[in-house]
Amino acid sequence: MIADNTWAAFQGRKKLNISWDNGPNETYNSDSYKNELRATSHSPSKVVRNIGDADAVFAKGGKIHEADYYVPLLAHAAMEPLVALAEFKDGKATLWAPTQNPQGAQDTVAKELGIAKEDVVCHVTLLGGGFGRKSKPDYVAEAAVLSKKVGRPVKVVWTREDDIKFDYYNAVASMYMKAALGPDGKPEAWLQRSVFPPIPSIFDVNAVYGDPGHLQQGWTDIPYDLPNLRVENGPAKAHVRIGWLRSVANIYHAFAIQCFTDELAHAAGRDQADYLLDLIGKPRTIDFSGVQYPNYGASLETYPWETGRLRNVTEMVAEKSGWGKRKHAKGSGVGIAAHRSFLSYVATVVEVEVNDQNEVRIPRVDTVVDAGLVVNPEATRAQFEGAAAFGVSVVRSGEVTATKGVIDQSNFQDYPVARIRDVPDQTNVYMVDSDAPPAGVGEPGVPPFIAAFCNAIFAAAGKRVRDLPIAKLGFS
Repeated sequence: MIADNTWAAFQGRKKLNISWDNGPNETYNSDSYKNELRATSHSPSKVVRNIGDADAVFAKGGKIHEADYYVPLLAHAAMEPLVALAEFKDGKATLWAPTQNPQGAQDTVAKELGIAKEDVVCHVTLLGGGFGRKSKPDYVAEAAVLSKKVGRPVKVVWTREDDIKFDYYNAVASMYMKAALGPDGKPEAWLQRSVFPPIPSIFDVNAVYGDPGHLQQGWTDIPYDLPNLRVENGPAKAHVRIGWLRSVANIYHAFAIQCFTDELAHAAGRDQADYLLDLIGKPRTIDFSGVQYPNYGASLETYPWETGRLRNVTEMVAEKSGWGKRKHAKGSGVGIAAHRSFLSYVATVVEVEVNDQNEVRIPRVDTVVDAGLVVNPEATRAQFEGAAAFGVSVVRSGEVTATKGVIDQSNFQDYPVARIRDVPDQTNVYMVDSDAPPAGVGEPGVPPFIAAFCNAIFAAAGKRVRDLPIAKLGFS
């Protein structure tokens, strides 16, 4: 609907009587799809990394611990919905848009308008919230195509409902974890199987397996020193658009591995931090021979996967948070998690309080980050403070569902994001002084926070979080 102003366009759209064809995904229901993913995760799948012979160890029986983890579709839900301004004139297009990928916008607009890429100029405005959604140029191309059709500059404004219902969602994922435990409570064999609709499905409807670029995100690079390890990936057909959201596959992979680690520590009667360090083992460089590991596009020579750095941030966060030294009252507890993503090593301790009404409060978060050479400490600190707030939304209430091919959520009333009262009261960020090459800081804080938060809920309330969000478990 095109009008002289936004309000008029929205009112005109309300008057339209449209019959929609929901296409081949009109039977898509998130509940049945969850069951499908979980069933797939319990069947042998494509092996993407293997050490030793896990099957032989499992066949011996003994103490076996298993767990299923699940993360639903997640929307970006930035405070600022999608907008773009375009003018097509004299065979050329000029764009103004809050985009994370102006080159992508330029390429897509050129293709849609049938003009040379050099005839498209994209001016990048202030972004507002992006989180990966504004790397997709669909809303920019929409403005350009409309401008060409009407012969005038066109400003496109998406409603909040459009933004949530037609997102490029972070993938839903089901993870199956299995470990054979020795007399000391440590895993003698470890199996992990992840099933999620892959991002390449945007370009190829037949793509059902995770690509190396997303399997590397916390899955094929599990850092534990294990004698027998098998890492698998199962097929999953996409029914919605899948895209990048802050930390991407690291969200669900770190959640599964770090929460499963916490479960094993409790099963062994061990301190969780000590157990985590025990699994990481002695400092070494991970050998990815026989594994497709793109290393976030960086050279493994320049950015080797060094478990000693993960161990160091884990030890530091335990010390900084007073792990094991502070007494916690009934209904309070702490959780720990450590994860490498985007070439940075991060460990987080989250403290929570859960009252009799299952209301969750986060008094304190401690995070230690080794991102190599840090050029701007204040900006880096802000990224990790923001990652904690972002992670709160994912854990507490983030869930997109579908019924008969239609997304159920539409606005903040049914896809709530964290309010001031929900975020941590205190977030402490400590940076390792390092002369290693600089690494990422915008995304690596999210995965360990999510896992540590869930582990802390168990410590405080005795209820294990295996499915997100925790709102489904009765927490608020």
